[in-house]
Amino acid sequence: MRDLPSPFVDFSRAEWARLRASTPLTLTADDLVALRGVNEVVAVEEVAEVYLPLSRLLNLRFAATRDLHAVTGRFLGGLPPSVPFVVGVAGSVAVGKSTFSRVLRAVLERWPDHPRVDLVTTDGFLLPNAELERRGLGTRKGFPESYDLPRLVRFLADLEAGVPELRVPVYSHVTYDVVPDEHQVVAAPDIVIVEGLNVLQAPTRRAGAEPPLVVSDFFDFRIYVDAEVADVRRWYVERFLTLLTTAFRDEASFFHHLTALSESDAEELADTIWSQVNEVNLVENIAPTRSRADLVLEKGPDHAVRRVRLRRL
Repeated sequence: MRDLPSPFVDFSRAEWARLRASTPLTLTADDLVALRGVNEVVAVEEVAEVYLPLSRLLNLRFAATRDLHAVTGRFLGGLPPSVPFVVGVAGSVAVGKSTFSRVLRAVLERWPDHPRVDLVTTDGFLLPNAELERRGLGTRKGFPESYDLPRLVRFLADLEAGVPELRVPVYSHVTYDVVPDEHQVVAAPDIVIVEGLNVLQAPTRRAGAEPPLVVSDFFDFRIYVDAEVADVRRWYVERFLTLLTTAFRDEASFFHHLTALSESDAEELADTIWSQVNEVNLVENIAPTRSRADLVLEKGPDHAVRRVRLRRL
């Protein structure tokens, strides 16, 4: 049996960059400093060559989806609710998906047709630490079972239904826990970017039952940020060591006690956490969802995107 053709069209970075057409560059180097994550450098050239072609594609898809909603509304004999265009962004811990999402938001909100772009991270939908411990999931944070998936699906269903104002739980990377009674307000955005480790997971099918709704059912476009496992492991360890001398110094930090470690002990601990937790989650749960993406951004060892794969329609 012959191999099935790939559902993706592959682009080198130079080939992808040409699809920018006349899309203007509206971000400066100073803008990018405020958006990047720990130990990540996003160059203006990468915005021009990777993000602008992507923003042009998403703008075209946004317009087509809006027209489709209008057609459906005319068919039903009424005006459809204002429904945002939802973009899902998945990838490993430390692969740079949070920085990618922030930069993408900044680029998209500069388009004249959709000035309101919200970014929602699924960290806020993690179960509180006390509940994780009660369920024996203290070392499984970030795995699919550590999230309040019914609450996340309900948020996305309400978003799709055009509910005008929604409240999203907030997660603190200082206390390493969901913040009680604190919320992000999502009020009638044009586009919503939903970023998280496992947002592209497929439904679990059980004999004799309809598959349940999953997060990715609500996405209009799905993006997977990819890199070699060895590179992501190195980025994770480097970030951990940097945080030990910066954010973890805060006495309110959940990880403050680790600042007493020597550099060699800290590197060993980071490598252990990576191999026993994050790499397991990546291999078992996150990487298998890559094939469900509409766009795969492949990073090289320097964190820069070097290849783009776009799913054929």
